[in-house]
Amino acid sequence: MGWAIALHGGAGDIPVTLPPDRRIPREECLRHCLKIGVDAIEAGRSALDVVELVVRELENNPNFNAGRGSVLTSEGTVEMEASIMDGNTMRCGAVSGLTTVVNPISFARLVMEKTPHIYLGFDGAEQFARGLGVETMDPSHFITRENIERLENAKAANRVQIDYTQPIQKDPVKEVPRGDGPSGDSQIGTVGCVAVDMDGNLATATSTGGLVNKMVGRIGDTPIIGAGTYANHLCAVSATGKGESIIRGTVARDVAALMEFKGLSLLEAAAHVVKDRVPEGTVGLVAVSAKGEVTMPFNTTGMFRACATEDGYSEVAIWPLN
Repeated sequence: MGWAIALHGGAGDIPVTLPPDRRIPREECLRHCLKIGVDAIEAGRSALDVVELVVRELENNPNFNAGRGSVLTSEGTVEMEASIMDGNTMRCGAVSGLTTVVNPISFARLVMEKTPHIYLGFDGAEQFARGLGVETMDPSHFITRENIERLENAKAANRVQIDYTQPIQKDPVKEVPRGDGPSGDSQIGTVGCVAVDMDGNLATATSTGGLVNKMVGRIGDTPIIGAGTYANHLCAVSATGKGESIIRGTVARDVAALMEFKGLSLLEAAAHVVKDRVPEGTVGLVAVSAKGEVTMPFNTTGMFRACATEDGYSEVAIWPLN
C-alpha cells in the first residue's frame, strides 16, 4: 500500500464548542505539519527522520502541549519529556524532566544514537545536552501566558487537568478534587507522529509537557517505551490521553503484540486496545503499519489528528467523523 503518516496533538475532553481562536490555529498547524511530513517522505527521507521533523515542528508551536507550548507543573515550572523509536532496528531514546532543551524529540534521538542507554532524565539529561551543544533556552522561554492562566485555573479548581479544559468558576461549596477520579480531569495533551517510509521502515516519536498542575518530578507515558511510544517491524504507535492509564495498559506495545502474536490487523489491534484495554475517556493513538495502513482511534471526546497515505487519502480532524 506504500508510505503512510499520522500525527496527533493530544486527546481528551475537547468540547465541540472549542472557540475558533483555539481550534483554528491547531487545525492549521496539523495541516502544516502533515505537509512537512508528506513532503519529507516523498523526498525519500527515512521514517525516523520524518517523525522527528514533524514532532520538532509541533514542539515549536505554542498551541500544543510540548516544547514551546508545554504546560506548567504545580510549581509553575516546565518539565518536558519525549521519546523516539526506530521500528527497523528497535533502537530508541527517551528523555524526561527537561527545562531548557528547545526540541526534546531531537535530544531523545541523540540519547538513542550517542549513548549506550535508552532513557535520561532531569539534571543528568540537561548536563548531557549542554555537553553536546544542543540548543537550549532559558526556562522562561517555555512559559506562555496561556499556560500561566491554565495553571491558575487548575489551582483554583484544585485539580490536575488537560490543557484543553475550559476555565470554570470555582464553587466554594463544590470543590473539584485533585487526582485521578472522575471529577479530577488528569488527562494529558501530547504531540506525536508515526510513519512508514517508501522502503517500508517504521518509526514513531512522541513529546509532551505533561499535565497542568502536575507534581514536580511526575513522569508520564510519553517517554516510556511500550506505553506511549512503540515501533517494530509491523507497526508504529504514538499514544495520547491519560498517562497513568496508558502506562497501566502498555497501550503502544499491546497494539504491536496483538498484531504479532494474535495475527490481528492494525485496525483491529488498535481498536481493541482503545476500546477494551483502557478506561473510557482516557486514550487516543495514531498508528501505521508496514503495509501502509493507518488508524487513529480514540475513546475521548476528541483528538487533534491528521494523516495521509500514498494512495491519496488525507484527513485532518478533531472530533469523530460520524
